[in-house]
Amino acid sequence: MDKSDLGYSRAPVGRLWNKLSKTRRKLTDRLNALVTGKNVIDPPLLENLEEILFTSDIGVEVAQQLIEGLTQKVEKKSLSKPGQLKAILKEEMVSLLEAGQEDLSAFTIKDTTSNILHVVMFVGVNGVGKTTTIAKMAHYFQAREQKIMLVAADTFRAAAIEQLQIWGERIGAEVINQKRGADPAAVVFDALSVAKSRKIDRVFIDTAGRLHTKSNLMKELKKIQKVAGQQVSGAPQQVTLIIDATTGQNAIAQAQVFAESLGVTDIILTKLDGTAKGGAVIGIFQKLRIPISFICTGEGLEDFEIFNPRKFIEAIFD
Repeated sequence: MDKSDLGYSRAPVGRLWNKLSKTRRKLTDRLNALVTGKNVIDPPLLENLEEILFTSDIGVEVAQQLIEGLTQKVEKKSLSKPGQLKAILKEEMVSLLEAGQEDLSAFTIKDTTSNILHVVMFVGVNGVGKTTTIAKMAHYFQAREQKIMLVAADTFRAAAIEQLQIWGERIGAEVINQKRGADPAAVVFDALSVAKSRKIDRVFIDTAGRLHTKSNLMKELKKIQKVAGQQVSGAPQQVTLIIDATTGQNAIAQAQVFAESLGVTDIILTKLDGTAKGGAVIGIFQKLRIPISFICTGEGLEDFEIFNPRKFIEAIFD
């Protein structure tokens, strides 16, 4: 399948470039300063480059891996000009991100040959922008002529239910909810029954994210998974982890908890416009080896797009 079919070309590169200005300044301003006035690629230069990568929230292991790949390319091509390093580094980053990006077309476009209800369970700690991201994703698929239902399965916070209802009204999507304190799995069971009867294309389930009660939370989320599978064969087809990009490398520890317990299928990164830690995208992906499906680059409904590794890397370089 051609990558344009997956929606890779839908958002202009310039728009993403503008949104990632903080990350770009943190990375490329220092890269430019490093190579300016230098006449040779030597070990001290590469050591300084590695430090720049590490302090750009890419992470120690990934920074070392990139430098190793860079060094091999420099030796293989007999390169000597420091100004050539940036282009090679970009390609190394793109290759690293593309290596584990699976075909996510089932997550990003509608399968017109299937009538099976597609169920997405959104997970992540409180405060990462989970509910807002659900609304953005619903809006994205509504624009592609799909019927969306939202499910308020975070029943422990009244504000979570209200927020999803507000978003549902704003984008014109039905929201299924019950009273505060209701059994989240029961809410999901009833919602999927309704969704099947109404020929809904995709159901998006909002869940709790109280990581300080980790064992209870994971038990609750697993129960939701089980109930979803009882209502719809193979559901949830997606367990999408929402990560706040502003937390940088700290996001990895949070992500591992969900990934180990729930079998996360893909990641959505939020708040990339408000941080200089966009480089953490590379470290997060390399550490978790979970495909990144979408990224959020602002508060607006339109600030949401399919993750394209090459376009992302182009946007964090000048």
